[in-house]
Amino acid sequence: MKSLIKIIPEFSKQRILVLGDVMVDKFVWGKVSRISPEAPVPVVEVTRETHAFGGAGNVANNLISLGGNVYLIGVIGNDVSGDKLFEDLNQGKINTDRIIRDSERPTIVKTRIIAQHQQVVRVDKEIKGEFSSKIVNEIIAQLERTAPEVDAIIISDYGKGVINPPVLKKAISLAHKYKIPVTVDPKIEHFLRYKKVSCITPNTLEAITGMRAPDAREDKDMFELGRKILKKLDSESVLITRGERGMTLFEPGNKITHIPTRAKEVYDVTGAGDTVISTFTLALAAKASFIEAAEISNFAAGIVVGKLGTATVSQDELKRAILSYKK
Repeated sequence: MKSLIKIIPEFSKQRILVLGDVMVDKFVWGKVSRISPEAPVPVVEVTRETHAFGGAGNVANNLISLGGNVYLIGVIGNDVSGDKLFEDLNQGKINTDRIIRDSERPTIVKTRIIAQHQQVVRVDKEIKGEFSSKIVNEIIAQLERTAPEVDAIIISDYGKGVINPPVLKKAISLAHKYKIPVTVDPKIEHFLRYKKVSCITPNTLEAITGMRAPDAREDKDMFELGRKILKKLDSESVLITRGERGMTLFEPGNKITHIPTRAKEVYDVTGAGDTVISTFTLALAAKASFIEAAEISNFAAGIVVGKLGTATVSQDELKRAILSYKK
């Protein structure tokens, strides 16, 4: 485990480009003491509101928390929510020079109304569908501008339009051109398009559904599925996150490494996938092996699921978790 500790300080030297769908996670907190006379629904008396980075913004926030340097490429609306998000990203030390404003779409806002620690309803504000060719060309231009300056690229796909065939093709080709890792947090609908990447990090459901495979309940089924993904996408590695079962790394040559979960207690899995791909990519950029990167990201995931809400991990927390681990 000492070799893993030595990699973590190197995170602060890495410059990571995050490409993906940026959004706002809004939380409306309150209490319920009665049912509405107008309909059989609870009346939530609001006590406070909070905001967090959603989508690719949360990936960027995880990288910052781990000491990385971040460039974020995404699209937000030319509206009040976009202004607030822009301000918050800057305050969070996330470089926003490459954020594109689109007057034809609102900033994506996911509002969760929570009462007595239970989510009552979620309200999404967004316009779905493809971006205009003008916006797509702007995304590609920002990619071409930024790729020579960074040590790795993360593709954070939430299916909102930023990751589309021309953009995906350009991102992967630029990573190959500059010989830097490119990793993908996938969306099921685009699963078979993520070819020749350094690593794709689906969870169990994404891996099964993305490959249109039968349910992989047993280890042998999961191992076969991972091998198929590796071959189909011609990727350098595949890392399947498996919840309480930990994660399994697949590399060419039928090399399979299973890593049991390091979580002591699980309170909330929200955003754990963002933590995994952030930590994994930072480690790869710092010249860690795929196995070392997977081990470190597994410890990071074990920390973040022990926290409530969308959470992040620091270098110090990560070091303590690794040092305190006993086989």
